[in-house]
Amino acid sequence: MQKDCDVAIIGAGIGGLTLALNLHEAGISCRVYESAAQLSALGVGINLLPHAVRELERFGLLEKLAAVAVTTKDSAFFNQHGQFIYSEPAGRYAGYNWPQFSIHRGDLQGILLEAVRQRLGHDAVLEGHRCTGFEQDKEGVTAHFTGPAGEARDDARAEILVACDGVHSVVRKALHPNEGAPRYSGVNMWRGTVAVKPFLSGACMVRAGWFPVGKMVIYPIRDAIDAEGNQLVNWLAELASPEPARRDWNGIGKLDDFFPTYADWHFDWLDVAAMIEATQNILVYPMVDQDPLPRWSFERVTLLGDAAHPMIPRGSNGAGQAILDSPCLVAQFKRFGLNAQALSVYDDIRRKETGDVVLMNRKAPPDAILQKVYDLTGGKRFGKIEDVISQEELRAISENYKNVAGFNKDVLNRGKAVAR
Repeated sequence: MQKDCDVAIIGAGIGGLTLALNLHEAGISCRVYESAAQLSALGVGINLLPHAVRELERFGLLEKLAAVAVTTKDSAFFNQHGQFIYSEPAGRYAGYNWPQFSIHRGDLQGILLEAVRQRLGHDAVLEGHRCTGFEQDKEGVTAHFTGPAGEARDDARAEILVACDGVHSVVRKALHPNEGAPRYSGVNMWRGTVAVKPFLSGACMVRAGWFPVGKMVIYPIRDAIDAEGNQLVNWLAELASPEPARRDWNGIGKLDDFFPTYADWHFDWLDVAAMIEATQNILVYPMVDQDPLPRWSFERVTLLGDAAHPMIPRGSNGAGQAILDSPCLVAQFKRFGLNAQALSVYDDIRRKETGDVVLMNRKAPPDAILQKVYDLTGGKRFGKIEDVISQEELRAISENYKNVAGFNKDVLNRGKAVAR
């Protein structure tokens, strides 16, 4: 069977499209196979931390990202009474060489998709191709597909297959058929976007509350969306729940299932309850991850992004780690060729690095600042935060996460944060 491309990429999400740009830059041919009949702007907000933005800068995308995103100025922490705990600058405001962006996932995917089609050709991304399985031999891999209605699609032949097909990865299930169910953290999250007047700095990522009183993450993802100067604000509400919601990023949530916890969150800097009530479309998703795998790569097939390292969405690092996977993988292709050795080296590097983030997101994400204060105060109001805990102790929690997640400012600015 004739080869269709050097690398077949399964999935046109953030990881798959970023990989395509990296492969093209290296002169390696590829094609992206996407299950959706037509790609559209689904999802809600995500954050791109400086280590991920640095990688996208190499493709000249910063101007386009800045035009549709909010350039994050700071990150702030409050308790469930709206009392200030801690804040720190973000991105370039913190001295990084790159900004931090808060952006709608659909906007980011759209920018990446446009870049791939402009540079690789419109047929570089084939929609309506759901991967159903694969076979490999000494010369390459054959991937099998069906269309949106289950109709047969032509097979694809490549030297390497990279699965970027997300948390429900067909390829991951084939490589690890006995892995078992996702690990549920005991928390479900409800998410939405809504028009809100700018609050605090106008570009602040807020984390507030803690369990069992409820926790929220709130930040703007689009500026000046109407004549009143409103921003599109992304919010996420978390509650401990005995049963996980269905593992569907587009699962529909019900207001009554979580709103009573936040009904009295009326702060002088934001009326959180009113914001939630004004939201028309609410999504629900379980806070789940998977234990790090012993291996991602089997001969000519490997995993990338959420297919490789699904993590609890804390720390704003899921999309970022998918973006960081790609340059590492392509560096090994340039070093060893399109073969199993390249995949093995990539596997060893990124599996360790992302595994550390998965485990850190379980036990000590940036949210641990909120947990520490809640434990010390019993969830009660305080006079001054300095009477509870020092700013230096809170800063240490934040810096520890940055070190593990690969965006320590000094290391990143020296250009040594991403293993190549």
